[in-house]
Amino acid sequence: MSAVPGQTVGPFFHLGLEYPGMNELVPPSHPRAVRLHGRVLDGNGDPVPDAVLEIWQADPQGHIVREPGSLRRDGWTFTGWGRAATDPDGHYQFATLEPGATEPGRAPFFAVTVFARGLLDRLFTRAYLPDDTDALATDPLLDAIAPDRRSTLIATREPNGLVFDVRLQGEGETVFLTYPRLRDAWA
Repeated sequence: MSAVPGQTVGPFFHLGLEYPGMNELVPPSHPRAVRLHGRVLDGNGDPVPDAVLEIWQADPQGHIVREPGSLRRDGWTFTGWGRAATDPDGHYQFATLEPGATEPGRAPFFAVTVFARGLLDRLFTRAYLPDDTDALATDPLLDAIAPDRRSTLIATREPNGLVFDVRLQGEGETVFLTYPRLRDAWA
């Protein structure tokens, strides 16, 4: 049996993928909530108005969360997973907690998946927290990426949270990753 190629899905993500609170891993009023947001841009730098991003992340202590209920938010259980659609300007946002490092010496990150029209398969990347320069300098994944491309995986801190833009191609293209198995996204 041969492999079947992926197929384009969209632009109709709003049909069946949206649910209440999907981009709120914690309520925005949570005392430790941060806003992770940015834009999805195409190769010309134009916004992609119909993309969907999903994030997986560790909790603030670096534990991989295994709580059920991601599709039925209860207002207090942190599941470590969320989904956000882009608006007409290509903007997305999440209300979440800052992840901790999953292993000593590793830099904390959000695992990010991008779905968009024209993509035959989803794209995987990471959004690293920008603060621990020592951990960023020694992170094995970042170390394997050309120095001039690493910045595409590091979020920018702002007063209300973190900014992480995704460029699908072209100048400043975000580094995308290949995982043979989804669980390897945490490695």
